[in-house]
Formats: sequence, C-alpha cells, structure tokens
Amino acid sequence: MGSAVERTDEHVREYLVYRGFTNTLKHLDTEIKTDKEKGFRVDKIIDQLQQFIQSFDLFGLKDYWLYLDRRLFSRLEDVYRSTVNKLRTSLYRYYVINTIQKGNLEKTHEFFQKQALELQGQVEWRDWFILPFIPAPEQNPAFSPYFSRQWADTFLVSLHNFLSVLFQCMHILEKPVLLSFDAEVQKMTSLLEDNEQLRQLLFALQTESRDQRDGDEMVHHKLPAYVQNMDRLGDTELQASSGEQLVSSQSQQSANQATNQPTHLRHKRIQDHEKERKELFSKPPPQPPAETSSEPTDSSSSVNSRSSGGITGGGGLSAEQPFIKLSQEEYGEHHSSIMHCRVDCSGRRVASLDVDGVIKVWSFNPILQTKATIMSKSPLLSLEWATKPDRLLLLGSGVGTVRLYDTDTKKNLYEMNIDETHPRILSLACSPSGSSFVCSAAALSRSGNVELVPRLPLTVSGQLLLWDTKTVKQQLQFSLEPEPVAINCTAFNHNGNLLVTGAADGVIRLFDMQRYESAMSWRAHDGEVYSVEFSYDENTVFSIGEDGKFIQWNIHRCGVKQSEQLLPQDATGPFVLSGYSGYKQVQVPRGRLFTFDSEGQHVLTCSSSGGVIYRLTNGEPALESVLSLGGHKAPVVTVDWCSAVDCGTCLTASMDGKIKLSTLLAQKS
Repeated sequence: MGSAVERTDEHVREYLVYRGFTNTLKHLDTEIKTDKEKGFRVDKIIDQLQQFIQSFDLFGLKDYWLYLDRRLFSRLEDVYRSTVNKLRTSLYRYYVINTIQKGNLEKTHEFFQKQALELQGQVEWRDWFILPFIPAPEQNPAFSPYFSRQWADTFLVSLHNFLSVLFQCMHILEKPVLLSFDAEVQKMTSLLEDNEQLRQLLFALQTESRDQRDGDEMVHHKLPAYVQNMDRLGDTELQASSGEQLVSSQSQQSANQATNQPTHLRHKRIQDHEKERKELFSKPPPQPPAETSSEPTDSSSSVNSRSSGGITGGGGLSAEQPFIKLSQEEYGEHHSSIMHCRVDCSGRRVASLDVDGVIKVWSFNPILQTKATIMSKSPLLSLEWATKPDRLLLLGSGVGTVRLYDTDTKKNLYEMNIDETHPRILSLACSPSGSSFVCSAAALSRSGNVELVPRLPLTVSGQLLLWDTKTVKQQLQFSLEPEPVAINCTAFNHNGNLLVTGAADGVIRLFDMQRYESAMSWRAHDGEVYSVEFSYDENTVFSIGEDGKFIQWNIHRCGVKQSEQLLPQDATGPFVLSGYSGYKQVQVPRGRLFTFDSEGQHVLTCSSSGGVIYRLTNGEPALESVLSLGGHKAPVVTVDWCSAVDCGTCLTASMDGKIKLSTLLAQKS
C-alpha cells in the first residue's frame, strides 16, 4: 500500500500544479511532512521510532506509540492485544538500553521517574528499576541479553513484520478509489497485452484453417512475422496474401487506401473485423481428414514445434491439442506455503489457506481482489466451501474444532468442538444438499505437532463423523474397519448418496449415505491414500497414494483396477523445497492433488513448476500429457479446476505462497 500512496500523492501534486492551486499544494506538502502514518510505509515508521530513541525523546516516543495504538492497534481483535503489549515493552526497553549504551544516565533516571506509576505494577518491569544503579549492567546475567546486537535486530524485525502484516491483512480505512489507479492501469495494460496475444492466436488459427481447407499437407510453421506488425484496419487484407513480399506490398497499398476512405466505410470494416473475430472464437478450426497427410504426424512433436513458433499462451497448437492457454495471472497475497486452494460452487470466489493459518477469500473475475482475510490463532489443517449457501466456509483446526465462517459478513457463525482425543481435523466434505458435512478427526502424531514433514509410518487413530449444519450437532460416527484410522481425504458423489474416503492405512472406503454404513472397502495403495475423487460417470473412483500411483477403481467390483499410472514424485508428494546452505522444507499432501475438467475427460495434477493436464485414455498408458501450465518457481502442492462453458480456470498453488490462475479455451471436436 505504501508505494501506491506515494505515487498517488505525486499524481495529486501534478493535478494541483496543473489547476494552479498553489496554496493547497503548500498545505499538502506541509501535512505530508508531518504525516505520522508515513504513507503506510513500515520502514519509515520504524525510522521515526528509532529517531526518537537515538535523540532520547521519551515524550515524542510515547506520543507516537499512543497514536499508532489509537489509529491501528485498537482496531485489532482482543487476541492480539498481548502481542501489542509485548512490542511496547520491548520498545521501552530498547530506549532504556540505548541511554545506558550512550552513557546518558540522566535520561535513564528520567525514564524510570516518569514511567514509575505506569510500570511499577507490571511484572515484566519489576527487576528493571535497579538497572540504573548496577555498575556494569551489560555483564549482569539478567540484563546482558538486551545489550546484544542480536536482541535489538530481532525486536526491530519482529516490529517490522507485525506492521507489514497489519497493513496487508487489515482494512484500516475504506480504500479510496484514487489509490486503485495504479492497479487499474497495470490491469488494463495486462489486458491489452493479452488481447494482442489472442488476436495473433486467432489469426494464426485462421491461416491454419485456410491451409487445411485447401487440402495442403499440414506444415508445422512459425507465426508469420507480418502478423505481429499488421495494422488493425488492414487485417482482412491477409485473406489474399500468398507470400511475404506480396503481403508487404498489399499491406502498404491497403493502408494508403484506408487513409482516403470515408469514415463510414472504415467503421464498416471495423464491424466486419469484430464479426470475424467472434466467429473464429466461437467455432473451432475444422479438423483435417486423415487422408490429407501422406505421412503420420507425431502429436507431441507438433505441440513442441508450434510452441516454439511464438504463439504465447497456447502452449502449442495442433489438431490433437484440447486446450489453449489464453492467459495466466498470479495471486501473491500469501507469505508461506499453501495447504488448500478451493473454488466455491458458483465459481465466483476462491478460499486459500497457508501453513501460517492465514486464509484469503478472493475473486478473480473480472479482476483479482481480496474479499476477506482470516487470521487464526490456532493452526488450521482443512478447508471446504459449504454448498448451500455457498458463501460459508468450513475451517478445520489442529485443536479439535470446526468453524463455520460467513465470507460476506466476515464473522464466525459457529465453532464446533469435535473431540479432544482426536484434535486434528484432516478433511472436510459438505454434502451437495448442504444439510450436513463429513469431518475426519485424527489423534496427534508422536511428535504432537502439526506436521510439515512426512508422517510417521505408525497408524494413527481417527474418526469419521457426520454433522448437521442446521442444528450444529453430531449425527453419527461411521464405523471404520478393520480399525479406527485417520482419514486423509473425503469426497461425495453428485447427489450425496455415496461418500468415498482415503485413509492412512492405504484403504479406500465407500459409504452408503442413505444407510450410513460402509458399502465396500479395499486396500488401494502401499502407504497412505493422499487424494480421492469420483469419476465423471461415477462408476469409478480415482486415487493418488504415497506409492506414487494414480489408479482408477471400479466401484461395482470391489478392489478391481481399471487403469494404473505411476506419476512422478512432484505430482504426489511429499513435496520438497530446497534453499540456500542445504535448507530444505518438506510438506506432506494436504489439499486436492488432482481434479477433472467439466466433462471428466482430462485431469489436472501437480508438478515441480506448475500444473500438468493429462487426457484419460482408458488404456495403456492411463494418462497422456497434453498441456503443461508452468509459471511456478516452487513445487505445486494443490490444484483446482473451475469450468464454465468453453473457458475454464485452473488454479495451481505452490510452496512459495503463489497461486497461478490459468485461463483455458477448450477446443471442441
């Protein structure tokens, strides 16, 4: 926000100069110089506090901190009051230590005299009143840590981080429209660039379609150079082009003619051009008949050849290519690894959860915009959208509670205590009717912590519970055979009559939700089941397990595989992020590892640099790679796919906190 405020101030100055409001400009500059909020720049706020400390200005320091408290800290929830008090205590101690280090004992005595009434009743200051009378306080074991450079740096970094998160996650004021100016300009620039890329892509498709209709053999060609430089009003001249020289001369001739044409004719050409674009966008290019090619063409080489031809955003074009990547945007409001990222039922909102327990609710149409930020004081492990109404979020914690959160009012509606003996809420699934939800609760691992490292091989006890969303009461507990085990993933079918689960013991269990009992179960993987989903026709279920296998199971024949594919480790986890000096972060799968398109013919999976889309072949191999979305610098740990008519949005979330939104255009055959 700080940089946006500075640029907006400059725009206001330019406007005042342009209008000749010199007196107003002088008052603006004067007030900016005395601005205590420093334009929401954290570094400048820290500099101001240090300036008071270095100049021994106790009154200025107290006054400035009280202003920050009234303006910012008082608007926080009560749970953060203790953090604010600790920062204030450390700030005063930083001031006292500075007076002693600089040899200004007069200011040291002054501090304790003026602050005696406020501090003498506080336990953390009880031993500090003897500090001015100790000959060498920096050698005293009780005070020596505060004289170290490490303590001072740690305090300043903590204060800096606290203020940074505060400005990012808290709407202190209603943001003025003027502050959104830069973001709107950047968005408009990005849209213009995307539009230009799509225009080039559509004309490339038009040229390819024309060549195929002429019966010529398919040639893997690059995008012609003249397409990138053509004039908008001269686009239709391409229909008569047969060579680069001829196109150049005709383009020049058409440009000269366009200059002399009446205005109404030029408008007519623009309308014809827009009509042509709509027709191209709504109708896929005709597929060439098999007889037109005298030699077989390898589809993978076709994709690679065309992707190197400069058609950005498509990842390559060929008759076999089912999707075109139109654009890719980034949501970067998280500062740690993502655990879950889910689109709601309407496709309007996204909820994402990171390992720090920060949840962002945001929209991506028409622009990326954060709607709500939820900061939890307890660790969160699971997240799921309610189905009716779709504005509600279910949040599962690591302390045995499930919260129902309203994203419109930004309030917690209920908090349900599940089971103290099974505090880790690993998975949540809301029935399509919206009347109930399934909750998977597990006991603590041996370490007792929320794990970011691979789980222990020992089986952990677990429960599978059904809760009523209206009465907010537990309806029943499912029987887990052969023993109660932690359930990692859950999914309903379209009408909520069936529930499939994957567990830590490698077993998939299928429950009849009309009788509330297990219909069948079978051992599916060597190791844990990480993710499970119903197929499009719901006659099979797909699963990914710790053994790295992607398997399709027939639910009418218990334990019978229909297909099996071994996936790379970066698609199944555990996910590893390596850094400098041998640093390594390992994260076990928590969110959805795969998801299907609207017709169930393609599946999106994780990878080390972005999502990968496969075609389901129902043969050997079971999966055929068709498009790599890319765009990530860290391993992708969870995915989701929001489909709407021909265009769909793929969400890929990674360990560096970045979420990529890739918009696809489906090529209907």
